[in-house]
Amino acid sequence: MTSCSIFASRYPAAPSSAITNDYNYIIGPGDALTITVWRNPELSSSVPVRPDGKLTAPLVDELVVQGKTSVQVAREIETILAKFVRDPVVTVMVTGFVGPYSEQIRVVGEAAKPQTLPYKSKMTILDVMISVGGLTDFADGNNATILRTSEGDKRYSVRLKDLIKKGDFSGNVEMKPGDILIIPQGWF
Repeated sequence: MTSCSIFASRYPAAPSSAITNDYNYIIGPGDALTITVWRNPELSSSVPVRPDGKLTAPLVDELVVQGKTSVQVAREIETILAKFVRDPVVTVMVTGFVGPYSEQIRVVGEAAKPQTLPYKSKMTILDVMISVGGLTDFADGNNATILRTSEGDKRYSVRLKDLIKKGDFSGNVEMKPGDILIIPQGWF
């Protein structure tokens, strides 16, 4: 018996499906963007999103892009460039993904490599566990919990050990942007 077994019963099992089909990627600090201005290659560029959530590109100074979609950013750049270029047509592609902090998946506790991961649509808990290298020898994987910030910090229990060691895919639940996976240590 582990010390955390009392806590697992306090939380419902995580729902297998978590995301709706209307998810749009939101740009965050650390993302890489490719800006293409049709018929104006000298204005096209690849730029990083700075830690303050802004970017700088040719003829575009200090544009806040954090928290916006690539289409929203493209329309804002078109508005700025319209002062210099006749009828600009801009496309913004995210080429390096990190995402805003509020949407990143955090893995804490007894993962082999606890870390923060960029959220991806349809990402499952198995995808997360592969990214963090699985559980440590001291993990109490069947008493892990997901803290779902998008639902007011509601907690759900997940059975990671059964998923990873026994192949019980009934516990392979979808993650939501901003989820925190907490893997406790077991007492031996």
